Amino acid sequence: MYNILLTCPPMIKQISRYEELLNTYNFKITIPDFQQIMTEEDLCKIIGQYDGWIIGDDPATKRVFEAGIEGKLKACVKWGVGTDNVDFDACKELNIPICNTPQMFGEEVSDVAIGYLLCLSRQLYTIHNSVVNNEWIKPCGETLTGKKICVVGFGDIGKCIVRKLQAFNMDIWVSDPLYLDKKSDYNDIKVDVLDKCLEKSNYVITCCPLNKHTFHLLNKEQILLCQKGVKLINVGRGPIICEKDVIELLEKGFIDSVGFDVFEEEPLSRDNRLRNFKQNIFGTHNGSNTLEAVDKVSKTTLNKIDIFLQKILSSQ
Repeated sequence: MYNILLTCPPMIKQISRYEELLNTYNFKITIPDFQQIMTEEDLCKIIGQYDGWIIGDDPATKRVFEAGIEGKLKACVKWGVGTDNVDFDACKELNIPICNTPQMFGEEVSDVAIGYLLCLSRQLYTIHNSVVNNEWIKPCGETLTGKKICVVGFGDIGKCIVRKLQAFNMDIWVSDPLYLDKKSDYNDIKVDVLDKCLEKSNYVITCCPLNKHTFHLLNKEQILLCQKGVKLINVGRGPIICEKDVIELLEKGFIDSVGFDVFEEEPLSRDNRLRNFKQNIFGTHNGSNTLEAVDKVSKTTLNKIDIFLQKILSSQ
């Protein structure tokens, strides 16, 4: 029997679906008492009790992994795509097998991005709130056809977003350094450096991973390259966009509105000034959370951690 620590809320909510699979793998799952993310301190106290760890958005730091190998910890899997909270270098140094589950959420996250696009362009959220408040407003929206949109990041999520954007006949530009030398492969979209893609853009969608190169990739200087009245959508990671600069440009009217599923600090604090702009639309870092996607990723995660543990067992 392998003891597995599970700290991923979407999987926790559906854990009863995997009872048969857990028996097949001979896994005993432990779910600690926590809210969304465990602290580094709390993880260090318990991680050594487990053979494996299914990681959510917790601080998977070198200190935590060191505490783990002082005990029983043998292998880890980061549930989902994002890895900015996990010290993979520490795992390599400590000889802990680890991986994430990439190429899993393209359809789901791109659906949310398109939803934000439609809501911002036609002020659907504002109209909805007016009706709820016994008002009957008719704000003038914006036609998407022909508008320039910059998609920052062309991985699995970015590709799904672009495929869906093509239905709107928009002027689609993609910024991703990995695809700069492949411009000719995409006849109906333009691939270029970030500054060129942002220039006079009416809409920007960020969906790239967070790393040292993309931290505050969109700041005041970059956003001012866009068309005045630009609408920003972020379904990647919060710190890709500098919120302080966004708030300043919202106050000045250069940015019309934002649709953010992710933030620099999560949950969004009560005093965050982004809340002051009623035209904005916010999510709860929930873009990937559908029944089907969670099921697919959870089964993949269990399989990956079983492969790690069986490989370790066979080598002993």
